Amino acid sequence: MLIDLDPLLTPDLLWVLAAMGHGDDLAFVDSNFPAETIARRTTSGRLIRLPAMSMARAARAIFSVLPIDTFVPDPVRRIEVVGKPDEVLPIHAEVLAELTARVPDATFGRIERFAFYDTAARGFAVVQVGDPRAYGCFMIKKGVIFGEPER
Repeated sequence: MLIDLDPLLTPDLLWVLAAMGHGDDLAFVDSNFPAETIARRTTSGRLIRLPAMSMARAARAIFSVLPIDTFVPDPVRRIEVVGKPDEVLPIHAEVLAELTARVPDATFGRIERFAFYDTAARGFAVVQVGDPRAYGCFMIKKGVIFGEPER
């Protein structure tokens, strides 16, 4: 156990989040996503599973430590609902609420379903949450932390 870290942040998940570089994408997906297949094609080849969690709860943990890229227009993108690309589902709204708790002006971009699969495969890793609701898939682009080194 570590002090002041969300207990959902497992050692493997922390490694993935720390190893990502500025601009790397994390596929953050629901239990319906073909995570095993896509994860093998990512930069790290890693699949991290967070079973029996809601997307919002897992997002809260990830957003507590992961800087979001503020240099691009849509650092967090959601998968589009097939045939209804503008529809925002409750699962989208819940994750957006967790994001805006950390990044107040944040909004979501969106990605068509098959383009999402391709983008996820070019990402750094896949985090699959046990949430069974459809279309609960997001791409999160890592940002930077500005500061001075400790002396």
